Amino acid sequence: MKPTYLIQQATLVNEGKTFVADVLIENEKIQKIGSIPAQEGYHLIDGKGKVLLPGVIDGQVHFRDPGLTHKADIHSESKAAVAGGVTSFIDMPNTRPNTLTMELLEEKYQIASQKSVANYGFLLGINGENLEEAITWDTRKLLALTDDGLYFSGKGNILADRPDMLEKIFAANKGILAIHSEKEEIVEKNEEAYREKYGDDVPVKFHPLIRSEQACFEATERAIALAKKHDAKLHILHLSTAKETSLFRNDIPLEDKKITTEVSVHHLWFTDADYEEKGTLIKWNPAIKTQKDADGLLQALIDDRIDLITTDHAPHALEEKLKPYFQSMSGAPLVQHSLACMLEFFKRGKISLEKIVEKMCHNPAILYKIKERGYIREGYFADLVLVNMDSPWTVSKENILYKCGWSPLEGTQFQTQVEKTFVNGNLVFDQGDFQEDSRGKALEVEWENKE
Repeated sequence: MKPTYLIQQATLVNEGKTFVADVLIENEKIQKIGSIPAQEGYHLIDGKGKVLLPGVIDGQVHFRDPGLTHKADIHSESKAAVAGGVTSFIDMPNTRPNTLTMELLEEKYQIASQKSVANYGFLLGINGENLEEAITWDTRKLLALTDDGLYFSGKGNILADRPDMLEKIFAANKGILAIHSEKEEIVEKNEEAYREKYGDDVPVKFHPLIRSEQACFEATERAIALAKKHDAKLHILHLSTAKETSLFRNDIPLEDKKITTEVSVHHLWFTDADYEEKGTLIKWNPAIKTQKDADGLLQALIDDRIDLITTDHAPHALEEKLKPYFQSMSGAPLVQHSLACMLEFFKRGKISLEKIVEKMCHNPAILYKIKERGYIREGYFADLVLVNMDSPWTVSKENILYKCGWSPLEGTQFQTQVEKTFVNGNLVFDQGDFQEDSRGKALEVEWENKE
């Protein structure tokens, strides 16, 4: 028998409201919300003075399993996730082999069923190699198709650069296509210019000028135009410029949007001023850009032109990151610290708790039509996070849980701390202790509602 938990007098943040209530958890689900008397056999949790949030659904991670498990694996990174309040993740296809077939997709679900402490979903990859097969698939049961990360495996695999491929996909695919949006032609010209000046030793501070605003904007603008032409569903991953935010709507609810986007935490947290101290540790694609971009992205998040907050969690071995600019791998780990970063913005008065929950919990469930998750609702899975809003701590090597063992946030002090994380009603993280044998579930898509 699984324990029955009663969280007492917590401050719930859910569906635009903040209120004090008790929450009863039984048989994986939230059974009741309100004033609930304690009964014999209940495991009581004192929530007084603590904030209770729905579990975060991270819509973009790279957990490296299978094939790249020297950097990370589903068990290690899902542990880091739940310690940071992330109860569900959606993983990208640039594992080895790339997830380009239904069979390989099913293999990843099998791996996760054996290894993941958190709930899990996987996107199916699409590129020049499998395009003709992919456009014949029934994608209604899938979360989405994506090209993200696959451009590392060869030129011509980034869809934003291939309007011919986009046209075919948009004409055939009724589900969501999630793309990495940069124009490689512009990036390559910029690379050549900086190589002429610096050779192979280009300073990393020029990364946002090489992978420039123009490269992002032109790719996003073209992809949106093609999606609109076909009345297709397009999701732009990890938006990085303030200029691109003008291309998105906020006059209709997310449920009615065909064109959507997200911002990853690092594009809000860091700016180009941080390259001097952090160097290649904050080399991401698309690049971290200016303070004006970070401010513009945050404003677009608040006014609903940006729909989700994700991490693009992409761990690499430290020696892979510390190489010269062109050899350094792009990406960094973030899933353990994303909620802490956003709660820090709340503490600074930059964003409300309700908006954080909307973008990190509710909206991923809406966009990807994830069944019975993302909210604190009776009858929904008990994916919950109890946060102490006044518990300072500092990121250090000793408390980093990523398999790669480092973070670009080392030395950062946060004011809030996740105390307990429930996944499907199981208390999987409790003030540093893990229920390591607990396993999450595959995210279920309410596909019958998809067009």
